[in-house]
Amino acid sequence: MSESTLQGSTFDLAALADAAARAEVLEKAFDYRGDCALTLTDGSVVAGYIFDRRPAQNGQEASVRLLPPTSDERVSVGFSRIARIEFGKDTAHGKSFETWIKKYVEKKLSGQRASIESESLD
Repeated sequence: MSESTLQGSTFDLAALADAAARAEVLEKAFDYRGDCALTLTDGSVVAGYIFDRRPAQNGQEASVRLLPPTSDERVSVGFSRIARIEFGKDTAHGKSFETWIKKYVEKKLSGQRASIESESLD
């Protein structure tokens, strides 16, 4: 089975006129297992792990919330302010449960020490 990832992909949301297409890209960013860099319409960049998205309600626009890699601060960004999304390193790529089991069994069968402890994400 071949695993695919969005790692390294860039989407220019400013070029997408269709709101549904923009929402689909933002949903992919929410489901992504690594950090994303959001270039905002003012040219600034906000990077981090997108852990939440909030639909438009009560006059508030839809937004995403990020955890920056160097802070515990939660940053909220409105959909309309996001011009571009860049997908960073996919920290879980190639680290499925099936891959873990395969490596565990290979180590056990070869007489190596195999534990249930997970590998480092770095």
